[in-house]
Formats: sequence, structure tokens, C-alpha cells
Amino acid sequence: MKHFALITFSALLLFSFIGCRKGVADFTLTGTITDNSFSVPLSGATVKLYATEAGGLSVELIATTTLGSDGIYSFTFERGKTETYHVSVSKTGYFELYEDIPFSDLTIEEDNVRDYATTTKSWVELRFINTSPLTDDVLQYIKQEGKSDCADCCTDGDVYLEGAIDTSIYCINDGNSEYRYYYWVHNSTNQGPKSAITPPFDTVQILLSY
Repeated sequence: MKHFALITFSALLLFSFIGCRKGVADFTLTGTITDNSFSVPLSGATVKLYATEAGGLSVELIATTTLGSDGIYSFTFERGKTETYHVSVSKTGYFELYEDIPFSDLTIEEDNVRDYATTTKSWVELRFINTSPLTDDVLQYIKQEGKSDCADCCTDGDVYLEGAIDTSIYCINDGNSEYRYYYWVHNSTNQGPKSAITPPFDTVQILLSY
């Protein structure tokens, strides 16, 4: 009887210990978000964590936080039947981040550190004026430096402007970054690079008169 009581007491202690290990199967996802336009931690941005269920049937918002002056975010959340987690970072005047993290890339053994970076939005006005236009004039230019692969980005391919041109084309860019293109005026020796540094939250003009 005493032996049975000892086994029962030991089992209760074991279950009690297991019950106290709250969050033993939790993931912790943490890191720093950097403002690359100013080379400082990003503050005041909203960071959201989403989860896509196995099979990709639905996406659920599971946590939200706001960055402090150190730019550090941290989420601790229960490991579930999830295929992919997603981190989004948004702040007015900045390019939004949206990063995928496969379930298989996370561990419960230690913090999962994921650092990210974004930039301010800025714009460049590409100003073109043909001062002595002829109907067969052709200006060709191609972007050499500047933001690509975004909804508001200007094309990376060749652009042709013909005839009497007096126009502006606006292109979005990363703040404090160079925007540069190379141009050719057909049937002339007029060609070369044009560039400018685009200031954060503002627009700079690159003027080409030909």
C-alpha cells in the first residue's frame, strides 16, 4: 500500500511539473527592423504577425505590436497547425515589408531571430524638354539605378520619347538613394548619364533639355 501511495505521489509531482511548464511548445520570433534611409532603428511602425493554416485555406492575424525607439519586435505564440507565418511592417511614408517564414524554419529550442529593413519613400521627376523639336526626333533612356519590382516603380526597360516632348515622368525610389538613367538622342552625339539623390519623403527633379 505504501508502495502504491509513493508511486501515486510521484506521478502527481510529475504531472504538476509538466503543468507548470507553460508555453513549452511556444515559438518566439524576435528581431530588429532598420530604417535603411537613415541607418537607424525604425520606430513607430506597426508589426503584424499572420499565420496561414496547413493547406493554405485561411490567413489569420495572430499578433500586433508597435516598434519603440530601438526598433525591436518580439512575438511569443503557440505552435499550431500552420504552414507559413508572415511578418508585415508598415509605417506612413515607408515601403511596406511582407516576409514569409515557413513553419519548418522555426524552432522552440531558442528565439527565432529575423532582422528586416525598409526605406522611406521618395520620388524623382524625370523632366524632358525638346527645345528644338523635329517630328522624327527620338529620345531613348534606360534606368541604371533606382528602385525596382514595386507597384509604383518605373520600368527597368528602354523608354522612347518621340517628337515635341515637354513632359514629366514621376518614379518612386528609396529615400537617400541614387536614381540614375542613361540617355541617347538618336542621330546625334547627345548622350550620357543623368542622376540625383532622392531625399526622403520628397521629390527631386532631373531635368534633360535637348
